Amino acid sequence: MIFWQLFLAFFIPGILGYGGGPASIPLIENEVVGHYHWMTVTEFSNVLAFGNTLPGPIATKMAGYIGYEVAGVLGSLVAEFATVAPSLVLLIVLLRILERFKDSPKVNWLTLLIRPIIVVMLGMMAYNFFAASAQASGWLPMILIAAVSFILMERFRVHPAFVIAGALLIGAAFMG
Repeated sequence: MIFWQLFLAFFIPGILGYGGGPASIPLIENEVVGHYHWMTVTEFSNVLAFGNTLPGPIATKMAGYIGYEVAGVLGSLVAEFATVAPSLVLLIVLLRILERFKDSPKVNWLTLLIRPIIVVMLGMMAYNFFAASAQASGWLPMILIAAVSFILMERFRVHPAFVIAGALLIGAAFMG
């Protein structure tokens, strides 16, 4: 019974929490604190604070921790699955619909219309990163990091993870 309750406690916020983790946190709190009484408000806020210190989606981190506290490793797995299940099911359904209509002229037309919008959005995001970087650390470090990164990845085929780590070190040197 506890596993079914864990599933519902995280599946329902996953369905109703439109907008991702921040939108589902109050719903998770309602289930965990208000409905099932597995935690107090203080304990829940501590889990939330701890979860925010770790990288990744907050809802899955909280589900894993709370599930483990309530029912051990299996409880953690059930809570994690319940958290990602709504997105997983929706993704599968939407992919099947897209697969069914991929040759439709209307779908192709919509895809052609969406591409420029995505390009503009990515361009705006890159511009905002560029402007924020130039303002925070100056033009010289920004240009240096961009040039060295480009050369390392394109000319020497260095893995992007190593380039990012190096860029962090260079940024730390200029900021320190």
